[in-house]
Amino acid sequence: MQVTILGGGGFLGRRLAARLARDGAVGGTPITGMTLFDLHAPAPLDTPFPLRCLGGDVADRAALAGAIPAGTGLVVHLAAVVSAAAEADYDLGIRVNIAGTQALIDTCRTLPAPPRVVFTSSVASFDGGQQAMVPDDARQLPTNSYGAQKAIGELLLADASRRGFLDAVSIRLPTVMVRPGRPNRAASSFVSAIIREPLLGLPGTYPVAEGFRLWICSPRRAVDWLAHAAAMDSAALGRDRGINPPGLSASIGEMLAALEEVAGAETRALARPVPDAEVAAIVDGWPAAFAATRAPGLGFVRSESLAEIIRGFIADDLEATRRDRAAG
Repeated sequence: MQVTILGGGGFLGRRLAARLARDGAVGGTPITGMTLFDLHAPAPLDTPFPLRCLGGDVADRAALAGAIPAGTGLVVHLAAVVSAAAEADYDLGIRVNIAGTQALIDTCRTLPAPPRVVFTSSVASFDGGQQAMVPDDARQLPTNSYGAQKAIGELLLADASRRGFLDAVSIRLPTVMVRPGRPNRAASSFVSAIIREPLLGLPGTYPVAEGFRLWICSPRRAVDWLAHAAAMDSAALGRDRGINPPGLSASIGEMLAALEEVAGAETRALARPVPDAEVAAIVDGWPAAFAATRAPGLGFVRSESLAEIIRGFIADDLEATRRDRAAG
Protein backbone atom coordinates (compact mmCIF):
# COMPACT_ATOMS: atom_id res chain seq x y z
CA MET A 1 0.00 0.00 0.00
CA GLN A 2 1.15 3.51 -0.84
CA VAL A 3 0.38 6.20 1.76
CA THR A 4 0.18 9.97 1.22
CA ILE A 5 0.03 12.56 4.00
CA LEU A 6 -1.13 15.99 2.84
CA GLY A 7 0.21 18.52 5.30
CA GLY A 8 3.06 16.10 5.96
CA GLY A 9 5.40 18.91 7.00
CA GLY A 10 3.30 19.89 10.01
CA PHE A 11 3.89 18.51 13.47
CA LEU A 12 0.93 16.10 13.39
CA GLY A 13 1.76 14.97 9.87
CA ARG A 14 5.35 14.18 10.77
CA ARG A 15 4.33 12.48 13.99
CA LEU A 16 1.81 10.31 12.15
CA ALA A 17 4.40 9.49 9.48
CA ALA A 18 6.82 8.35 12.18
CA ARG A 19 4.09 6.22 13.74
CA LEU A 20 3.27 4.56 10.41
CA ALA A 21 6.98 4.03 9.70
CA ARG A 22 7.30 2.30 13.06
CA ASP A 23 4.21 0.15 12.45
CA GLY A 24 5.16 -0.65 8.85
CA ALA A 25 1.56 -1.43 7.98
CA VAL A 26 -2.00 -0.09 8.07
CA GLY A 27 -4.62 -2.54 9.30
CA GLY A 28 -2.34 -5.47 8.52
CA THR A 29 -1.51 -4.28 4.99
CA PRO A 30 2.22 -3.54 4.57
CA ILE A 31 3.17 -0.01 3.57
CA THR A 32 5.25 -0.11 0.37
CA GLY A 33 5.92 3.63 0.08
CA MET A 34 4.98 7.00 1.56
CA THR A 35 4.66 10.55 0.24
CA LEU A 36 4.80 13.59 2.51
CA PHE A 37 3.29 16.60 0.73
CA ASP A 38 3.16 20.18 1.94
CA LEU A 39 3.43 23.73 0.64
CA HIS A 40 7.21 23.33 0.95
CA ALA A 41 8.81 19.90 0.69
CA PRO A 42 8.97 18.38 4.19
CA ALA A 43 12.27 17.28 5.67
CA PRO A 44 12.86 13.53 5.26
CA LEU A 45 12.62 11.04 8.10
CA ASP A 46 13.76 7.47 8.57
CA THR A 47 11.37 4.91 7.10
CA PRO A 48 11.71 1.19 6.28
CA PHE A 49 10.08 1.85 2.88
CA PRO A 50 10.69 4.40 0.09
CA LEU A 51 9.79 7.98 1.07
CA ARG A 52 9.09 10.98 -1.16
CA CYS A 53 8.93 14.55 0.19
CA LEU A 54 7.15 16.91 -2.19
CA GLY A 55 6.20 20.58 -2.14
CA GLY A 56 3.17 22.10 -3.83
CA ASP A 57 -0.28 23.65 -3.59
CA VAL A 58 -2.95 21.28 -2.29
CA ALA A 59 -5.47 22.91 -4.64
CA ASP A 60 -3.26 22.15 -7.67
CA ARG A 61 -4.59 18.98 -9.28
CA ALA A 62 -1.34 18.35 -11.17
CA ALA A 63 0.65 18.54 -7.94
CA LEU A 64 -1.79 16.18 -6.20
CA ALA A 65 -1.63 13.72 -9.09
CA GLY A 66 2.11 13.46 -8.46
CA ALA A 67 1.64 13.12 -4.72
CA ILE A 68 -1.10 10.44 -4.89
CA PRO A 69 0.10 7.75 -7.30
CA ALA A 70 -1.68 4.61 -8.45
CA GLY A 71 -1.56 2.06 -5.64
CA THR A 72 -2.36 4.64 -2.96
CA GLY A 73 -4.54 3.00 -0.34
CA LEU A 74 -4.48 5.75 2.28
CA VAL A 75 -4.52 9.55 2.10
CA VAL A 76 -4.42 11.55 5.33
CA HIS A 77 -5.64 15.09 4.65
CA LEU A 78 -4.13 17.42 7.26
CA ALA A 79 -3.46 20.37 4.94
CA ALA A 80 -5.38 23.49 5.98
CA VAL A 81 -5.41 27.21 6.54
CA VAL A 82 -6.05 27.42 10.28
CA SER A 83 -8.74 29.32 12.14
CA ALA A 84 -7.56 32.91 12.62
CA ALA A 85 -5.76 32.86 9.25
CA ALA A 86 -8.90 31.64 7.47
CA GLU A 87 -10.92 34.35 9.20
CA ALA A 88 -8.41 37.02 8.18
CA ASP A 89 -8.07 35.85 4.55
CA TYR A 90 -11.38 34.49 3.28
CA ASP A 91 -10.13 33.77 -0.25
CA LEU A 92 -7.12 31.81 0.98
CA GLY A 93 -9.30 29.73 3.30
CA ILE A 94 -11.71 28.90 0.48
CA ARG A 95 -8.90 27.95 -1.90
CA VAL A 96 -6.99 25.70 0.49
CA ASN A 97 -9.73 24.31 2.72
CA ILE A 98 -12.44 23.80 0.10
CA ALA A 99 -10.81 23.81 -3.34
CA GLY A 100 -7.97 21.71 -1.93
CA THR A 101 -10.41 19.11 -0.63
CA GLN A 102 -12.27 19.03 -3.95
CA ALA A 103 -8.96 18.59 -5.77
CA LEU A 104 -8.22 15.63 -3.48
CA ILE A 105 -11.58 14.06 -4.34
CA ASP A 106 -10.99 14.54 -8.07
CA THR A 107 -7.55 12.97 -7.76
CA CYS A 108 -8.93 9.96 -5.89
CA ARG A 109 -11.45 9.43 -8.69
CA THR A 110 -8.57 8.69 -11.07
CA LEU A 111 -7.12 5.88 -8.94
CA PRO A 112 -7.71 2.23 -9.81
CA ALA A 113 -9.28 1.58 -6.38
CA PRO A 114 -10.87 4.03 -3.91
CA PRO A 115 -8.46 4.87 -1.08
CA ARG A 116 -9.24 5.44 2.58
CA VAL A 117 -9.17 9.21 3.19
CA VAL A 118 -8.73 10.40 6.77
CA PHE A 119 -9.76 14.05 7.03
CA THR A 120 -9.00 16.30 9.98
CA SER A 121 -12.10 18.35 10.62
CA SER A 122 -12.49 20.47 13.75
CA VAL A 123 -14.59 21.26 16.82
CA ALA A 124 -14.77 24.74 15.25
CA SER A 125 -17.38 23.35 12.84
CA PHE A 126 -19.88 23.45 15.74
CA ASP A 127 -21.30 26.28 17.81
CA GLY A 128 -22.82 26.35 21.28
CA GLY A 129 -20.15 28.10 23.31
CA GLN A 130 -19.59 27.60 27.00
CA GLN A 131 -22.98 26.03 27.73
CA ALA A 132 -22.71 23.31 25.11
CA MET A 133 -22.50 19.56 25.53
CA VAL A 134 -22.57 18.60 21.87
CA PRO A 135 -24.28 15.26 21.09
CA ASP A 136 -23.00 13.09 18.27
CA ASP A 137 -25.99 13.94 16.06
CA ALA A 138 -25.76 17.73 16.51
CA ARG A 139 -26.04 20.01 13.49
CA GLN A 140 -22.89 21.82 12.46
CA LEU A 141 -23.53 25.58 12.63
CA PRO A 142 -20.05 27.13 12.69
CA THR A 143 -19.47 30.67 13.89
CA ASN A 144 -16.30 31.24 11.83
CA SER A 145 -15.10 30.72 8.26
CA TYR A 146 -12.62 27.98 9.17
CA GLY A 147 -15.36 25.92 10.83
CA ALA A 148 -17.67 26.43 7.86
CA GLN A 149 -14.94 25.30 5.47
CA LYS A 150 -14.27 22.18 7.54
CA ALA A 151 -17.99 21.31 7.64
CA ILE A 152 -18.18 21.73 3.85
CA GLY A 153 -15.15 19.46 3.47
CA GLU A 154 -16.87 16.80 5.57
CA LEU A 155 -19.99 16.92 3.36
CA LEU A 156 -17.96 16.75 0.15
CA LEU A 157 -16.05 13.71 1.40
CA ALA A 158 -19.18 11.98 2.70
CA ASP A 159 -20.83 12.39 -0.70
CA ALA A 160 -17.67 11.16 -2.46
CA SER A 161 -17.78 8.10 -0.17
CA ARG A 162 -21.42 7.49 -1.05
CA ARG A 163 -20.52 7.59 -4.72
CA GLY A 164 -17.60 5.18 -4.25
CA PHE A 165 -14.82 7.62 -5.17
CA LEU A 166 -13.08 7.11 -1.82
CA ASP A 167 -13.70 5.84 1.72
CA ALA A 168 -13.66 8.80 4.13
CA VAL A 169 -13.37 9.05 7.90
CA SER A 170 -13.56 12.62 9.21
CA ILE A 171 -12.05 13.23 12.65
CA ARG A 172 -13.26 16.43 14.33
CA LEU A 173 -10.11 17.10 16.26
CA PRO A 174 -10.29 18.95 19.56
CA THR A 175 -7.81 21.74 20.22
CA VAL A 176 -4.46 19.92 20.28
CA MET A 177 -2.21 20.82 23.21
CA VAL A 178 0.64 21.08 23.93
CA ARG A 179 1.93 21.89 20.44
CA PRO A 180 5.73 22.01 20.13
CA GLY A 181 7.73 24.74 18.44
CA ARG A 182 6.44 28.27 18.05
CA PRO A 183 3.03 29.96 18.19
CA ASN A 184 1.02 29.76 14.97
CA ARG A 185 -1.95 31.65 13.54
CA ALA A 186 -4.59 29.34 14.99
CA ALA A 187 -7.02 31.15 17.28
CA SER A 188 -6.43 28.38 19.81
CA SER A 189 -2.65 28.89 19.80
CA PHE A 190 -2.83 30.36 23.31
CA VAL A 191 -3.97 27.01 24.74
CA SER A 192 -0.55 25.53 24.04
CA ALA A 193 1.28 28.77 24.77
CA ILE A 194 0.12 28.97 28.40
CA ILE A 195 1.80 25.61 29.03
CA ARG A 196 4.69 25.60 26.57
CA GLU A 197 6.02 29.10 27.18
CA PRO A 198 6.15 28.82 31.01
CA LEU A 199 7.91 25.45 30.70
CA LEU A 200 10.50 27.29 28.58
CA GLY A 201 10.78 29.97 31.27
CA LEU A 202 8.89 32.49 29.11
CA PRO A 203 5.63 34.37 29.73
CA GLY A 204 2.49 32.84 28.25
CA THR A 205 -0.74 34.78 27.78
CA TYR A 206 -4.39 33.89 27.41
CA PRO A 207 -7.17 36.13 26.02
CA VAL A 208 -10.12 34.63 27.94
CA ALA A 209 -11.17 34.20 31.57
CA GLU A 210 -9.71 31.36 33.66
CA GLY A 211 -13.14 29.75 33.76
CA PHE A 212 -13.27 29.48 29.96
CA ARG A 213 -13.51 25.82 28.89
CA LEU A 214 -12.22 24.14 25.73
CA TRP A 215 -12.41 20.66 24.25
CA ILE A 216 -8.81 19.46 24.01
CA CYS A 217 -6.55 16.48 23.32
CA SER A 218 -2.85 15.71 23.32
CA PRO A 219 -0.68 15.21 20.21
CA ARG A 220 -0.20 11.59 21.29
CA ARG A 221 -3.93 10.98 21.36
CA ALA A 222 -4.55 12.84 18.08
CA VAL A 223 -2.06 10.54 16.35
CA ASP A 224 -3.70 7.49 17.96
CA TRP A 225 -7.05 8.58 16.54
CA LEU A 226 -5.67 9.27 13.05
CA ALA A 227 -3.92 5.89 12.95
CA HIS A 228 -7.08 4.14 14.10
CA ALA A 229 -9.18 5.98 11.51
CA ALA A 230 -6.74 4.84 8.83
CA ALA A 231 -7.20 1.17 9.69
CA MET A 232 -10.76 0.84 11.06
CA ASP A 233 -13.65 -0.94 9.37
CA SER A 234 -15.61 2.01 7.98
CA ALA A 235 -18.71 -0.10 7.40
CA ALA A 236 -19.63 0.61 11.03
CA LEU A 237 -19.93 4.31 10.18
CA GLY A 238 -22.70 3.94 7.63
CA ARG A 239 -23.43 7.25 5.92
CA ASP A 240 -22.26 9.30 8.92
CA ARG A 241 -18.54 9.67 8.26
CA GLY A 242 -17.85 12.25 10.99
CA ILE A 243 -16.41 11.24 14.36
CA ASN A 244 -16.33 13.32 17.54
CA PRO A 245 -13.37 11.66 19.29
CA PRO A 246 -13.37 11.39 23.10
CA GLY A 247 -11.31 14.42 24.13
CA LEU A 248 -11.26 16.30 27.43
CA SER A 249 -13.19 19.40 28.52
CA ALA A 250 -10.95 21.67 30.61
CA SER A 251 -10.89 25.27 31.75
CA ILE A 252 -7.91 27.59 31.54
CA GLY A 253 -7.76 27.51 35.34
CA GLU A 254 -7.67 23.70 35.37
CA MET A 255 -4.87 23.70 32.78
CA LEU A 256 -2.84 26.11 34.90
CA ALA A 257 -3.48 24.05 38.04
CA ALA A 258 -2.16 20.98 36.21
CA LEU A 259 0.89 23.00 35.11
CA GLU A 260 1.52 23.91 38.75
CA GLU A 261 1.12 20.26 39.78
CA VAL A 262 3.71 19.16 37.23
CA ALA A 263 6.15 22.08 37.19
CA GLY A 264 5.54 24.20 40.30
CA ALA A 265 3.98 27.53 41.25
CA GLU A 266 6.78 29.65 39.79
CA THR A 267 6.19 28.13 36.36
CA ARG A 268 2.44 28.62 36.62
CA ALA A 269 2.95 32.28 37.53
CA LEU A 270 4.44 32.93 34.08
CA ALA A 271 0.96 32.51 32.52
CA ARG A 272 -1.16 35.64 32.70
CA PRO A 273 -4.31 37.08 31.12
CA VAL A 274 -3.98 39.57 28.23
CA PRO A 275 -7.32 40.37 26.55
CA ASP A 276 -7.55 39.91 22.78
CA ALA A 277 -11.04 40.68 21.48
CA GLU A 278 -10.37 39.27 18.00
CA VAL A 279 -9.25 35.85 19.25
CA ALA A 280 -11.91 35.75 21.97
CA ALA A 281 -14.62 36.44 19.38
CA ILE A 282 -13.52 33.37 17.38
CA VAL A 283 -13.17 30.88 20.24
CA ASP A 284 -16.23 32.07 22.15
CA GLY A 285 -18.56 30.15 19.83
CA TRP A 286 -16.66 26.86 20.08
CA PRO A 287 -18.36 24.20 22.19
CA ALA A 288 -16.89 23.57 25.63
CA ALA A 289 -17.66 19.84 25.63
CA PHE A 290 -18.81 16.93 23.46
CA ALA A 291 -20.72 13.84 24.53
CA ALA A 292 -18.54 11.67 22.23
CA THR A 293 -20.63 8.57 22.95
CA ARG A 294 -20.17 6.94 19.54
CA ALA A 295 -16.38 7.04 19.21
CA PRO A 296 -15.36 4.66 22.06
CA GLY A 297 -17.57 1.93 20.62
CA LEU A 298 -15.74 2.37 17.31
CA GLY A 299 -12.36 1.86 19.00
CA PHE A 300 -11.23 5.44 19.61
CA VAL A 301 -9.41 5.65 22.95
CA ARG A 302 -10.18 8.38 25.50
CA SER A 303 -8.00 11.35 26.36
CA GLU A 304 -5.41 11.34 29.11
CA SER A 305 -5.60 13.68 32.11
CA LEU A 306 -4.27 17.23 31.94
CA ALA A 307 -1.22 16.33 34.03
CA GLU A 308 -0.47 13.38 31.73
CA ILE A 309 -0.79 15.64 28.67
CA ILE A 310 1.74 18.09 30.14
CA ARG A 311 4.13 15.31 31.15
CA GLY A 312 3.83 13.91 27.62
CA PHE A 313 4.91 17.26 26.16
CA ILE A 314 7.87 17.41 28.54
CA ALA A 315 8.92 13.88 27.55
CA ASP A 316 8.34 14.20 23.80
CA ASP A 317 8.86 17.80 22.78
CA LEU A 318 10.20 20.20 25.42
CA GLU A 319 13.91 19.86 24.67
CA ALA A 320 13.38 19.95 20.88
CA THR A 321 11.23 23.04 21.31
CA ARG A 322 13.88 24.64 23.48
CA ARG A 323 16.53 24.01 20.81
CA ASP A 324 14.24 25.31 18.06
CA ARG A 325 13.49 28.51 19.93
CA ALA A 326 17.16 29.06 20.81
CA ALA A 327 18.06 28.74 17.14
CA GLY A 328 15.88 31.77 16.41
